[in-house]
Amino acid sequence: MTSELLQQIGVIGAGTMGVGVSHAFAQAGFQVTLTDISEAALDVARKKIARNTVAYRMLSPEQRAGAPEILSRIDFTTDVKALRNADYVVENATEDWGIKEEIYREIDGICPAHCIFGVNTSAISITRVAALTQRPEQVVGTHFMNPAPLKRVVEVIRGFHTSEETVKATRDLFAGAGKDSIVVNDSPGFVTNRVMMLTVNEAICLLDEGVSTVAEIDRLFQDCFGHTMGPLETCDLIGLDTVLYSLDVLYDSFNDPKYRPSQLLKKMVNAGQHGQKSGRGFYTYS
Repeated sequence: MTSELLQQIGVIGAGTMGVGVSHAFAQAGFQVTLTDISEAALDVARKKIARNTVAYRMLSPEQRAGAPEILSRIDFTTDVKALRNADYVVENATEDWGIKEEIYREIDGICPAHCIFGVNTSAISITRVAALTQRPEQVVGTHFMNPAPLKRVVEVIRGFHTSEETVKATRDLFAGAGKDSIVVNDSPGFVTNRVMMLTVNEAICLLDEGVSTVAEIDRLFQDCFGHTMGPLETCDLIGLDTVLYSLDVLYDSFNDPKYRPSQLLKKMVNAGQHGQKSGRGFYTYS
């Protein structure tokens, strides 16, 4: 299917990334179906999108659509069968292989034959995900950055079986949503997270060893390297639990001790301090 006919967008998962991806496509004029197993999560998603719309319009003059217009283009549902008419599905479930395996086996039998599956994962191999389906050539990595409506570039990952037609349709679709894309080949963590997770994890180790404080570590990266956010604030934004999942995947995939998660990171995740979404991580949020 050509990119011009990819109009019905399915989004799986109403967490931080699912909310952002749904918002980004609806803002660009696409019809979106956002699915989650929890009605409560969908209610939170509606409120987040409405609130974020106001904030994003203040941050970027390109964000012209108001909350009622954006929300009118999104169908919120717990029924995964609502994806039966989707042309393109972006999956944003947690970095848990068992959960992803169940999702792809189910949607492969629901979505139409032409539908492309975009895997919005932090570290899991796209080739491994594609093997769960009967359409491996139509499975591609779509690593959106957070917050998705404001970030202009998407990392597109070509799996072993991903066709050039799928890559082109994906890039054209994102261009239609106002996004640039950079295509990389499949490897756990890809380019962005293979480097970023190492940086974040090492920053947590430095904190745990008492080498520096949270604020000072982040300020060094902001003032010395020009980063908008330091590694610990970035970890709070991503979610400490997601960072831990990603490091576990990288550690298992490469069998390399450099990816071993910090003990402090594990302790904080076990304590429920997951960052912005829980109200507390390396910083406290109201």
